Amino acid sequence: MTGPAGAPLEGLALSGRLASLSRGLAALNRAILMVSMGALVLAALILSTGVVLRYFFQTATDWQDEAAVFLLVGATFLCGAHVQALGGHVAIDALGGVLTARVNHLRRVLVDAVSAAFCAFFAWKSWTLCHEAWAEKQTTSSTWAPPLCIPYSLMALGMTLLTLQLVVLLLVRLTRERT
Repeated sequence: MTGPAGAPLEGLALSGRLASLSRGLAALNRAILMVSMGALVLAALILSTGVVLRYFFQTATDWQDEAAVFLLVGATFLCGAHVQALGGHVAIDALGGVLTARVNHLRRVLVDAVSAAFCAFFAWKSWTLCHEAWAEKQTTSSTWAPPLCIPYSLMALGMTLLTLQLVVLLLVRLTRERT
């Protein structure tokens, strides 16, 4: 897990609760990463099997696309916090090279705060979508008709974890500023 300017969070002297939260989130991110790698492999196998079944046996596999999409949605959203912890999201640092260290720090704090607010809103809307899909028993329109609460819950959980990761990063930046 890395923090500001690529510094590993484990190497920073974080306060007790923030350090515990950071370590717990890092462990959860690693576990999710392992599951997501399996989901990507499974999605590839499902799609490849579907191609073979359709080509050689002319068998309809209408469930395969939705299953693969659900797996890919889960892997994508659930790994967002891990990618953020590594500093792997796309960033434009053209301004960082011309700004003073103080102004650049303020820019990063502002970006983290705005990103956390956006992700929190996205998570909240995803949770409301998930609840609505669950309460109304919504399904996809295919013949397989899996419940829509599955991808919505994966989106909601992933965005919640990303929000938490951004808040941790923001707190680390603010803690480093004070020390």
